[in-house]
This record gives sequence, structure tokens and C-alpha cells, in this order.
Amino acid sequence: MSAVQPLPTPPEHSRALDERICAHLVARGRLKEADLVRARRLHDEASEGSLLLPLLTRLGLVSEREMGDALSEVMGLPLITAKEFPDAPPQNVAMSIRFLKQHHIVPIAETDTKVTWVVADPAESYAMQAVQLATGKEAEVKVGFRSEIDDLIERYYGSGRSAMGTIVENLSDEATRSEDDIEHLRDLASEAPVIRLVNLIIQRAVEQRASDIHIEPFENRLKVRYRIDGVLLEVESPPAASTAAVISRIKIMAKLNIAERRLPQDGRIMLRVQGKELDLRVSTVPTSFGESVVMRILDRESIVFDFHKLGFTDEFLPQFMKVLELPHGILLVTGPTGSGKTTTLYTALSKLNTPDVKIITVEDPVEYQIEGINQIQAKPQIGLDFSHALRSIVRQDPDIIMIGEMRDLETAKIAIQSALTGHLVLSTLHTNNAAGGVTRMLDMGVEDYLLTSTVNGILAQRLVRRLDAEHAQKYEAMPEVIEEFGLRRFQPQGKIELYKPMPSPLTATGYHGRTTIMEFLVMSDPIRRMVMQHADMGKLEEQARAEGMRTMYEDGLVKSLGGTTTIEEVLRVTSES
Repeated sequence: MSAVQPLPTPPEHSRALDERICAHLVARGRLKEADLVRARRLHDEASEGSLLLPLLTRLGLVSEREMGDALSEVMGLPLITAKEFPDAPPQNVAMSIRFLKQHHIVPIAETDTKVTWVVADPAESYAMQAVQLATGKEAEVKVGFRSEIDDLIERYYGSGRSAMGTIVENLSDEATRSEDDIEHLRDLASEAPVIRLVNLIIQRAVEQRASDIHIEPFENRLKVRYRIDGVLLEVESPPAASTAAVISRIKIMAKLNIAERRLPQDGRIMLRVQGKELDLRVSTVPTSFGESVVMRILDRESIVFDFHKLGFTDEFLPQFMKVLELPHGILLVTGPTGSGKTTTLYTALSKLNTPDVKIITVEDPVEYQIEGINQIQAKPQIGLDFSHALRSIVRQDPDIIMIGEMRDLETAKIAIQSALTGHLVLSTLHTNNAAGGVTRMLDMGVEDYLLTSTVNGILAQRLVRRLDAEHAQKYEAMPEVIEEFGLRRFQPQGKIELYKPMPSPLTATGYHGRTTIMEFLVMSDPIRRMVMQHADMGKLEEQARAEGMRTMYEDGLVKSLGGTTTIEEVLRVTSES
């Protein structure tokens, strides 16, 4: 670890260092040039002598982690996180808590000659000069994240409260008053502690890579849960007395009616958190003890439309692309809510999106904007549902149409008519497997001859948690396991090895991110004949497997043998057919 002996640093040097770090952030794609210009303009209007870097994180243009990484790389200082903090502070370092909080620094270790400090902004040299004078010892500097340093100061020298506990303590006693006064609720939701509390809930969700935030009121508590890699995890929650204020704040942010608590409402929040442009889809429903709120987090900047990253293998992808590139017909993606159907369709559209092709989509809601694609937001409340929008779309001379979901017979009929008149139609269905897509459309009332002449293929998928490859532990599979899951059909020779998750610095669960397991039913002539005979789902799947289709269950087993996921994850989301 390198020790740094801070010297009196002229303001010009600090500003030059600021510029070097900003240039580093821009070069790494962590900071947009336009955002930097905007931040500089605000910085120039602020008081003289202030530094630019803290302003970037306060504005949410750069995340704490991105700033910490940049400071560490540019200044050649080690980066330390909360997991590495010692349990107790050094005994012989006495500093004012107010000073530590003001400069976001904290001591973590001490020897006869030096004190180790964790610093949020090592570019500011004044604090290190002051602590060297106060302790009479050399200062070794390590870079830390501001929120973690503030929590550690509270843990070492305060009451041990978390950041949420500190905010809650500042909540007005008025928060416990009746919820019937709408103006009072509006005032409560506009109070600084409530704003900070809601922002903290969202910020922590982003830091933990959550896809959804669930805020659920019960009789004696308010429960907050994050869905991380598809699994719900309960986290620190505000007190029950703050329920009305917290939910009202979210409804105000989503431009919902805070006076309406008897009916479900849907809204949207656009904000920047941890340097990311986020789109939060907000849903509220009335429950026995208040309104339950769920926020779906859509990170528009981090989404990557790449089939391999979604989990498409080199063996599987050519077959899918062959069907996708047919000039007309219907391609369906099926699965339950939250199985990644929309992301797969967006990835398909991004591959088809060329200057010589016109693509129009009808979605509810539009999740991600794609340059060059005309995307229509369905609004059923004013009569613009999928079927009405589709009637207008076909007069817009499109080549490819994407429908968010085939919900009814009317929508399905227009989609089929579009496919028959030379359009490629992509859509989703809610079914459990690929063969179920055929029976679902027949149940809707679609004629069998229309279905067989338009549907080219049906993809079914689920999302499973992906193992943290660097820390996953390999083990030899027991003979009973090999026999139970039929693993020899995928690896006829050699020792069969599986993997299990192990906690790591990156994730406590041993899983990081998700991948797709899938099956793809291609509408072949034998399957078309079976559809005309109204064969049941089992027989359709049996024929598809005879033609080479690998089921989701089998695809999951192959990926568990390859160390992408675990057998337990595959069993969690699917079952053997």
C-alpha cells in the first residue's frame, strides 16, 4: 500500500487534478461530455475554491463507485470498500466527529509512525494536512465511497445508526398524524427527510442491481424488498409511521393522484441515480393496510442488445436467426412475466434495424428507445389499445411490426393478416413452453389453417441466475444425480462436474446477473399437419424434440454442466417435461 505525505497544495493543483480525473471519466465512458459542461457551468456559479468532483456525484452524473475507481487509478491510491473496514477505530486517534463528517474522512488503522485514513475526495489536500498536524503522524490515504465512510463514522463514533436510521430520526412527528388530510400528506411528502428517505431506497436498489423495488404496508410495519437476479430480498425499512409520507412521495414523483387510494394507478419516474439515467415504472394497488407500491427499474444505459450475452449459444443462434430473417410471418416469444421476453424482442429488432427497413412497434409501455424504430405507446384509457394501433400501423407501410403482447383474438387476427400481406410480425404470449403457444392461439379462437400458414417459430424462455465464474466451486456429480437428471446424454464420456455458488466480494449469494434458458419450436411441415389435426401440447413437443428441439430444462442442464448456472436454479424456474 502506498503512503501519501500530503503537502500544501495550491488551488491550481487541485483544479488541475480535478480536470485529469474528469478527463479520465469521460475517456472511460463514465461521464458524458455534455454533462461535464453542465456541471462546470454550475460549478462556476458556486463559491470560489470549491472542487468539481464532489459536485459530479451530488448531481448524480457519476456514481460513487465510478468516482472511487477514477480517483484510485489517476492518483495511484488503493481503493477500499465497507467489507474491508475493521470493526473498531484506532484507539489513539482523537478527532472531532464534525470535522470527519464535514470532510468525509475516517481513520481505520494506526502504527507508531502513521495513521491510515479512508478518504472520499483525496484531491482535497486540506483535510490530510490538518490530521497530520493534529496527530503528529504521517497519513496513509486510501480511497473510499462517501456513503460508506459516513456510515462508518456513525458506527465508530455516533449511535451506530445506519444512514436510513439517521434520516428517520429527522422525520417530523407530524408523520404519525392522520392520512385523511391530503394537503398535509402533500406537505409531508415534500419534507427533506422524506425526500432523502425515498432517494436512499432507490439508490440502494440501484447499487444492489435490483430490477424491482417492493414497498408493502402491513399492520405494524412497512416492508421494503428488492428483487435481485429474480429473487426477492428484504432490506432495511422505514418505520410504519412513515408509510403515508413515503408512498405519497413516490406518487408525487410518478405524477399520480395522491388523493386516490381506492384504485390501482400506474405512473413513471425519470431520474438520474449513481450516474445512470433510470426509468422507473410505478404501480400502486390498494391493500388492507394502505397502498402497495412496486417500482420496476429500467436502466436504459446499461442494457446491451446482444444475443450471446442474453444466453443464446453458438449452436442455438443460427437456427433462431434463420427464422428471424424470413421476410414475412410471425415469430412468438413466450414465458411468464419477468422472463426477459421483451429484451429478447428488442435484441431481435436491433439486429433487423437497417436503413432499408421500416419497423413500427406497439408497446405498453415502451421500455427502451431504439434509434431508427417508430415506437408507439399504447393508451387503452383513450382507446389506443393494441388492436386499434395495429389497424393504423399497416397503413404506415412498415416492413416489420412488433406487438408488445397478443392479448386477445382481435389483436391476433390483425397480426395474422399483417403476416399474410408480407410483413414480419414479432410478439409475445404468456405460456409456459413453446408448444403451449400453439394451443394458446387455438384457444383464443385463431383458425388452425391461419396459424399454420403464418407462425414461423415460437421461442420459450426463462431467466436463471448466473454464477460468479471466478468464485464458483466445481464438484464431481454423484452417480445418483447423474442418473436422476440424465446428464450422460449431454456428456457421454469423462468425469461429470457441476458447480455451486460461493460468496465473493462481488456478491454474497455467489450469483451475479442472469442468463436465459430457452427452447425454440420451428413450425415444420409435420408440426403443421399435427396442428391441423389439433394435436395436444405434449404431442407437439414430442415431435419438435424428435426434430432436434432442446427443451428449456435440457438447455438449463447443459448450461449447469458448463458452469453458467446451477442445477438448483434450473429446477427453480422449470421442470422436466
